[in-house]
Amino acid sequence: MRALPTSVSKRANALGFTPPRVVALADYSDQPGHYLRDFVAKGRHGSMGWMADTLERRVRPEAMWQDARSAIILGFNYGPDSDPLATLDQPDKATISVYARNRDYHDVMKGRLKELAGLIARDSSQGGLGADVKVFVDTAPLMEKPLAQAAGLGWQGKHTNLLSRDWGNWLFLGTILTTAELIPDTPEIDHCGSCKDCLDACPTDAFPAPYQLDARRCISYLTIEHAGPVELELREKMGNRIYGCDDCLAVCPWNKFAQLGREAKLQARDDLNAPDLKTLAALTEPEFRTHFKASPIKRIGHARFLRNVLYAIGNSGRAELTGSAMAHVDHSDPVTREAARWAATLIKNI
Repeated sequence: MRALPTSVSKRANALGFTPPRVVALADYSDQPGHYLRDFVAKGRHGSMGWMADTLERRVRPEAMWQDARSAIILGFNYGPDSDPLATLDQPDKATISVYARNRDYHDVMKGRLKELAGLIARDSSQGGLGADVKVFVDTAPLMEKPLAQAAGLGWQGKHTNLLSRDWGNWLFLGTILTTAELIPDTPEIDHCGSCKDCLDACPTDAFPAPYQLDARRCISYLTIEHAGPVELELREKMGNRIYGCDDCLAVCPWNKFAQLGREAKLQARDDLNAPDLKTLAALTEPEFRTHFKASPIKRIGHARFLRNVLYAIGNSGRAELTGSAMAHVDHSDPVTREAARWAATLIKNI
């Protein structure tokens, strides 16, 4: 086994990553794969059919690339500079998940990971390992969070997200698989103890038990992945959350050690910290695409975005927003149309 070149660690720091951590795949546990199979078998993945379709490729990294021998895990800190939940008690405003308040992190991270991978792929005369490499940023069938725990970067908390003693809950994950056999780091252990703040904070009771998530009740899933209408019981609990949800992350006590993210492209845009629901509801489709250019929000499309905004308007109880809902009662998309009528009716009955 060989050590990761110091040039890679130095460059990782310069590019904004946490110190790289290594997993030797020969020693990597099969347990995460068993958890994933159970998750899918219980239908907790909801309409994310791609999770079932790629299940066998997800269970181990080698199932996706049989020549992989090590995984290099890097975090990218996006710690917020203010309370992520501050807008929840402002019903005429929208609450957007911290990670989506500026550029898409996939675009920010991938080029930098490729640069690090290039350093590893160089031959030894150039300070590299001469090994084959592949780069991943949350878009391939790879279970990054269990790998990150095995690498010692953090641990999966009771909310199933990765958290760290150094960065709290605010880490994006990037992975470099390589054919090189590298000296592994020590895995992290669970530090949640008896705390269950994250479970208690969930507005929709999406955690059947600690360390288990039912995506079908998760607001992040409902606002981003779910294409149809949201059940009445759940949409009323969504409040003004129109894209993602940070409740279980934001309340974690380990955030007292969190650090402010230093990447300007991921720092919140002023216009996305507390946007007006009325303004968002008035965006046409071309305006939506322009407003959210390079943002992860753009990928859900205008109709689903409007659906979420209209649910927030309905939950607001603000009579002055009735017109914003009524403007979409004849929308071409049936889900958006139903959301508009529900919102207008709910406001009138409050």
